[in-house]
Amino acid sequence: MSEMRTPLKKVRGLGSAHEGTEHFWRQRLTAVANVPLMLFFIGLVIYLHRASYAETRAALSHPLTGLVLLMVIISGLYHMRLGMQVIIEDYVTSEGKKIACLMLNTFFTLVVGVACVFAIIKLSFGG
Repeated sequence: MSEMRTPLKKVRGLGSAHEGTEHFWRQRLTAVANVPLMLFFIGLVIYLHRASYAETRAALSHPLTGLVLLMVIISGLYHMRLGMQVIIEDYVTSEGKKIACLMLNTFFTLVVGVACVFAIIKLSFGG
């Protein structure tokens, strides 16, 4: 007996990876979130451009600034990881290399994220 599937049912099946639509929306959500977050970050860099070390440290140790910077890091890195995942899946043809690149993509994101979060927390608590 052959299976009769409508195009809508095929779309809801999300393809062979079973995550296509969710991945698409997560990438769009982080892109939208990154607009105000990056505007804040760019504004902060411009504001602190000629500030002294003490002024910069004081601004970065403010709890609200630290919280927004954490959001910038998390959202930006997650968005980067999602985008690189798509590029790797589309352009790396060897299955072994693809898996290795996807793993390195995740590990790189985690290492950079942990280092940035550690630095922000250290600044925020005056360590």
